[in-house]
Amino acid sequence: MKDKVKVLVVDDSASVRQTLADILSSDPGIEVVGTAADPFVAAQRMRDVLPDVITLDVEMPRMDGITFLRKIMAQRPIPVVMCSSLTEQGSETLMQALEAGAVDVVLKPKMDVRQSLLETAATICDTVRAAAHARLSQMRAVRDCRRPVERKLSADVIMPPPAPGAHAMARTTEKVVCIGASTGGTESLRVVLEGLPVDSPGIVIVQHMPEKFTAAFARRLDGLCEVEVKEAEDGDTVLRGRVLIAPGNRHMLLQRSGARYYVSIKDGPQVSRHRPSVDVLFRSAAHHAGANALGILMTGMGDDGASGMAEMRAAGATTIAQDEASCVVFGMPKEAIARGGVEKVVPLDLLAAEILRADKG
Repeated sequence: MKDKVKVLVVDDSASVRQTLADILSSDPGIEVVGTAADPFVAAQRMRDVLPDVITLDVEMPRMDGITFLRKIMAQRPIPVVMCSSLTEQGSETLMQALEAGAVDVVLKPKMDVRQSLLETAATICDTVRAAAHARLSQMRAVRDCRRPVERKLSADVIMPPPAPGAHAMARTTEKVVCIGASTGGTESLRVVLEGLPVDSPGIVIVQHMPEKFTAAFARRLDGLCEVEVKEAEDGDTVLRGRVLIAPGNRHMLLQRSGARYYVSIKDGPQVSRHRPSVDVLFRSAAHHAGANALGILMTGMGDDGASGMAEMRAAGATTIAQDEASCVVFGMPKEAIARGGVEKVVPLDLLAAEILRADKG
């Protein structure tokens, strides 16, 4: 029998600790080896049993979670899943956590915490199992891969932005790039987008992420990249030089009206255990863009996007999977390759070049 994933739960709330422990223990592949009310107690627990994964609260007494995370990564790297309240401020803090080395995040609401956590039990267990498979050495390599750029200045004061649809998709052969990513994707996407010039083809992205978190993620990327990056809103036009990121907890579909591509943001059940789902985006791209689309499936656990990518390829789209060596978790790309949906396998540092090549071709 495969060894269980050993987890240490660190949270100053006794009820949250118990609820998380109950949820994780209900998964036959996970074993909770201890709980701790703060980082000091956690350090003591880790002397007795070294966990495979730590779930870590952000706000705790004596030492905050971000500080403890940095100490873990500096002294004895262990995959860490951060837990924090569902707030805009918490989203900004969790961005810092990902930059400091956290593998993924789980957001907890301020009210009815136990019931809400129980309702997302499958997602929590999936996140912890994915974290156990994460290659921290590759995460560090991706974080260290940074292109120095000056923060872009807005020209809105001189020339207002074009009206929605203005000059958008002047020809129907305009390329639309569709990207899907999960565990390890936040930093990997940064690497790709930092490598693109301001006149790059329009890009739509599904990154598995909780609600309220995608807005902070988009703002961060927008400040680092030459292209415009924003959290997608229903009806947003896909434009050259613009990147639209699906909002957390909502599906994003690519739609077309004449020569104009735009996105539709919808509620609905989870697809491939996710909302937003890469399969939903890719399937819509296959239907509405066909051979004009470029599909890229990046690092992540599970199989979301594999079926949709096969549909894209069957519709004539160019399809690319990130290679195993550069993935934090080689799950989603591996499954897409196995299902025959992948035309080309490419390392992370060459994905931006592939986007530009597809745009010219």
